[in-house]
Amino acid sequence: MIGKEIRLERIIDRNTGRAVIVPMDHGFTLGQIDGLLDMRKIIAEVGEGGANAIVLHKGMVKGGHRRHGRDIGLIVHLSGSTSMNPDPNDKVLVCTVEEAVALGADAVSIHINLGAPNESRMIESAGAVVRDCNRWGMPLLAMIYPRGSGVDPHSPTAIGHCVRVGEELGADLIKTNYTGDPVTFRKIAASSSVPVLIAGGEKGGDLETLNTIRDAIAAGASGVCLGRNAFQRDDPREFVHALCRVVHEGAEPAQVLERSG
Repeated sequence: MIGKEIRLERIIDRNTGRAVIVPMDHGFTLGQIDGLLDMRKIIAEVGEGGANAIVLHKGMVKGGHRRHGRDIGLIVHLSGSTSMNPDPNDKVLVCTVEEAVALGADAVSIHINLGAPNESRMIESAGAVVRDCNRWGMPLLAMIYPRGSGVDPHSPTAIGHCVRVGEELGADLIKTNYTGDPVTFRKIAASSSVPVLIAGGEKGGDLETLNTIRDAIAAGASGVCLGRNAFQRDDPREFVHALCRVVHEGAEPAQVLERSG
């Protein structure tokens, strides 16, 4: 497992055991989305803000990663679907672990939606990815959510099930929804042997977002995966810097924002 350990050091802060990851794979799903129109610029900004890693699809790696600015961990996303699909929860593999190795990735990520009509195929694909990750010494971030008709995306039972499925599959990191309640999330995080990071969800206000993250970290989250809540800020660099202070230093959101303002 030494390969995984070496690569994880580029994603997880060795002092705090936490990570701030900024997914930038949204263009595949949504098209030309605000905040991701100049990839080279936004990658540099979140890197200078202190983010530990970003998530990109394979074709975007050459568009700006590690060309200039502060170095940052690279996670190559293997799953894809578009908003034009009648079922956007249907994710298929569009990249392999071997391709990610050739691109210099520090980890790969996959997307699984429990409760979606094609859940079984996504789980089957995840099993194959885990085998390849173990072969190549590549860490796997499983982005796994409760999604589908009649499924409550913030149900503690459903989120706990997502975390357990990711753990049982063999993921090295798990990204899922926050329950919105420190008590219920603490039980979920404490019951997992794998670091659990929370998703950012829909964009919220600066203070609201950082307060939620502070509560999740206090409840045992090992970090955050924030996409639109990071790259669509008026000043992504400053917001990511504030975010990193909350996650890695335990700083109070109101004080961090006051100083950055």
